[in-house]
Amino acid sequence: MQKARFIYLDHAATTAVDPRVVEAMLPYFTEAYSNPSSPYRFAERARTALREARAKVAEILGAKPLEIIFTSCGTESDNLALRGVAFASRKRGNHIITTPIEHHAVGHTCEQLEREFGFRVTYVPVDRWGLVDPDDIGRAISPQTVLISVMYANNEIGTIEPIAEIGKIARAKGIPFHTDAVQAGGSLNLRVDELKVDLLALSGHKFYAPKGVGVLYVREGTPLLPMQTGGGQEHHLRAGTENVPYIVGLAKALELAYEGLESEVTRLTALRERLIRGILERIPDAYLTGHPVHRLPNSASFVFAGVEGESILLQLDLAGVAASSGSACTSGAEGPSHVLTAIGLEANLARGSLRLTLGRENTADDVDYVLEVLPGIVRKLREISPIYAARAS
Repeated sequence: MQKARFIYLDHAATTAVDPRVVEAMLPYFTEAYSNPSSPYRFAERARTALREARAKVAEILGAKPLEIIFTSCGTESDNLALRGVAFASRKRGNHIITTPIEHHAVGHTCEQLEREFGFRVTYVPVDRWGLVDPDDIGRAISPQTVLISVMYANNEIGTIEPIAEIGKIARAKGIPFHTDAVQAGGSLNLRVDELKVDLLALSGHKFYAPKGVGVLYVREGTPLLPMQTGGGQEHHLRAGTENVPYIVGLAKALELAYEGLESEVTRLTALRERLIRGILERIPDAYLTGHPVHRLPNSASFVFAGVEGESILLQLDLAGVAASSGSACTSGAEGPSHVLTAIGLEANLARGSLRLTLGRENTADDVDYVLEVLPGIVRKLREISPIYAARAS
């Protein structure tokens, strides 16, 4: 009996753990399991592993080891950055600048800071591609501004933001600049001095490390109030016994990603373009979302007139293709995506969204299979869609 076909095209949601990463982690579950803060010799191997992992991540980011904080995920890293800087800077000001297309880890945190703690948040608009204009960021700055937060690359539409240009503006004004780089980890340059960022968030499970471990880079001298108090771990900025196996896994995964970065980015970009070109050529009333050039190498996102994205996903699942309609963190949410609304799509069109994100195991055959099955799926859904019938007439 032939095995059913399965193609995973949701790498923006999560990735499989690389077997080499698993191998690096295993000793710290069963052999070197000691608490790295313990004083005895038995803990030295765990302490050394933690120190080496921190140094490796710092090397890839072009940072100092003391500027690397290990967290539980990208959401925690973003939360710590925003709340930590905001609360540490309250005597200086209460104004935060961000965009309307941020991940909810940033967006909802800003909303809470505004609603519950008296901060004022400016949401600088983006254009139809999801790009923010650095000059608009500059014009939004006031004497009360204490933090600017703009994501590196959008998790739904893949657009890459002009982070270095924004960082230059923030630095000239002496304002801390945070970027959610969760989707950029493992595929884009993370050198913090080149990006001109003061805080940068990563999540291990986006680049073939386990779920449950993340990073927050904090430039030395950046005001940051700890959100998790207790022991003195992570330079007194994030209390709690360090998750040594997962931290080791994250560092190994990041190292592997950046060892082969150039060739993998070239390969993924070619597959992405094959996918985008094929879908736009084969499916009428299909539209690319996100910037056509300045986008993540593995990300292809669309809207299809007259159909619901969730219906497309169900049919793709039946055909053996795992995809998404946007952020996995907003799956099941009512109404269209806040990102698609922010780039100006009307609600009915925004509901027909599809995100296809490629990974290491994907091939040209996978892309061609999607191009074979997706047009028929969209066509059949439109045949029973009163919205599309009304549009066509």
